[in-house]
Amino acid sequence: MRIAVDIGGTFTDLVAVDDDGRVHRSKTLTTPDDLARGIQDCLSAAKIDVSQATFFVHGSTITINAVLERKGARTGLITTKGFRDVYEIGRGNRPEGYNLFFKRPVPLVPRDLRLEVDERLYAAGEVLKPLDEQSASESIGALKAAGVESVAVCLLHSYANPVHEERLGQLVRQQFPEAYVSLSHEILREFREYERTSTTVLNSYVEPIVQRYLISLEKTLETSGFHGTFRVMQSNGGVMSADTAKKMPVTMMESGPVAGVIAAAHLGEKLDCRHIISFDMGGTTAKASLIKDFHPEVTSSYYVGGYITGHPMMLPVVDIVEVGNGGGSIAWIDAAGGLKVGPQSAGAVPGPACYGQDGTEPTVTDANLIVGRIDPGYFLGSGIRLQRDKAAQAITEKIGKPLRFSLEEAAVGILTIANFNMSLAVRAVSVEKGYDPRDCVLVPSGGGGALHALAIARELSVPRVIIPPMPAHFSALGMLLADLKHDYVQTFVRELAETSGAELADAFAGLEKTAIETLTEEGAGRRQILLRRFLDMRYRGQEYTLPVPITENLRAISDFNAIRSRFDQLHQEHYGHSAPNEPVMMVNLRLSALGRFENRLSLASSSRDSDSGERGKRPVIFDNSQQPVDCPIFLRSGFKAGAQLKGPAVIEELGATILLYPGDKMQVNDFGHLVIDVGS
Repeated sequence: MRIAVDIGGTFTDLVAVDDDGRVHRSKTLTTPDDLARGIQDCLSAAKIDVSQATFFVHGSTITINAVLERKGARTGLITTKGFRDVYEIGRGNRPEGYNLFFKRPVPLVPRDLRLEVDERLYAAGEVLKPLDEQSASESIGALKAAGVESVAVCLLHSYANPVHEERLGQLVRQQFPEAYVSLSHEILREFREYERTSTTVLNSYVEPIVQRYLISLEKTLETSGFHGTFRVMQSNGGVMSADTAKKMPVTMMESGPVAGVIAAAHLGEKLDCRHIISFDMGGTTAKASLIKDFHPEVTSSYYVGGYITGHPMMLPVVDIVEVGNGGGSIAWIDAAGGLKVGPQSAGAVPGPACYGQDGTEPTVTDANLIVGRIDPGYFLGSGIRLQRDKAAQAITEKIGKPLRFSLEEAAVGILTIANFNMSLAVRAVSVEKGYDPRDCVLVPSGGGGALHALAIARELSVPRVIIPPMPAHFSALGMLLADLKHDYVQTFVRELAETSGAELADAFAGLEKTAIETLTEEGAGRRQILLRRFLDMRYRGQEYTLPVPITENLRAISDFNAIRSRFDQLHQEHYGHSAPNEPVMMVNLRLSALGRFENRLSLASSSRDSDSGERGKRPVIFDNSQQPVDCPIFLRSGFKAGAQLKGPAVIEELGATILLYPGDKMQVNDFGHLVIDVGS
């Protein structure tokens, strides 16, 4: 049996597949005080004996939550003399030019814990001034006396030559053995001092918490009799060993949401859909990502907490746009009397008012219950019985009475605003990047994705929505589809015309050696390893780069004309112009290393004759007219391949509700996916 567990802000999801292809799943409320208990709850709910499992993969929000809530370890930073304030100064750009109250991100390491050592390298890596070990010992002693738990080391130009950083790491481990240590050249070897420092600090800040959590989870699994392979999901769309995750926890920052994108990419490949928008709506947030030619878009410009006030992390992350609107997002009225939804969430505890757990704030889930879109008796397959009177009370008191709205009017207003907010995330990964949503297919996942997908598709004129199998557990399913993956980078600034293929091949060789060693340690055979090379390139005088795939045998090529043409074409696609006569520079070498495993997991849905046919009707409100429409209710498991249905209708399955609007047309394809053509 292979097991995947995804811990979200509100729910914990489990998917398990045995050797016969049978799928087991469960969904329970997340337990923020003890995340491992939530995993045990899921295993119990699915009636799974973990001792029979051979593979366990896990994604969690523990890393990003520690940063957003500023609950990480007390961290110190050691850097080159004269550069300790780089981390606080950051960049000179002002994201909100007209915000008079704009404030820069507050560093995770205060100034008194940012210390210096006397050393200096040239940008090319030559030693200008040797490391002064006396100053190093003084800084280490000061951090030890200050009670720090974790130490980040980021010296100037160590990406080019780590000799001083390696020695400083040895001194920290000798003189302060109980400290967790992160060396920047082991995290990434790319220039940009501020972003490199921030990434190293983030790793140090979360390392003690993540290590303790993973060790605790390993012990829990071992106590339960599990002796198989334990993997952890990471932000680049691959998985890694638990030992790697303990050393590089910063790569887990978006480990949960990314898995749903990987599953959507596999689904697109299966159905030959080249442009997919993955839309994942959970209890706390909604996430959108673009998948082009079966590959998710990946970025190295990621900010933990958002671009405006977040902390930069310069590691490859599947490009996800996130908005604070989910099923548990709270509706509220601002000082000017405007209705708002999110980003605050009721979370798992107390949860939406309708959960009956003493929650008093109106949420998106409460609004869906009032307008009849979800069944109070079949929420989570009857795992939670929703209380309509509690939802009505919360919406009436907090929204209806202050705005003089009826109950239904307030509920529809909450849903209209929530849908618009979530459509902004979909717009950000499509329209704002030059892709027409009319050329894309929307694949929703998460507990609320299928319920809101058709409204969002209408908002952006997306013509087709495909509901995958188990949408409420799709992220956990994606973890079982992910390969081992690691990304490596090395700054290599040269003019393209002034280098040779052999020089590039030699530079890539060091990255490839490290990648193969790491994947081999994690259990990949040589035939399973796939290495993909990229060059970060730009025109001379530009600041930022584009990654250009390299498929040629570098030692055999005599010129770079094909690579140059590929860069010009990519520049034309991204920015609408190119300059074929301008000199081109290389900035970074990138290597994406995959350890591929045979995957027998099917992305098909099954049906049962006993579940076919209409299960009744209930009134559902679709729009601002507040006029309820009697909608037939169906179970998804009752639809066979080829079945068709016209909206309006409600289709229910474990953990998710699919809402067909009037005019929508649904057909079940050969794999059991619900293919919905969106009505005008």
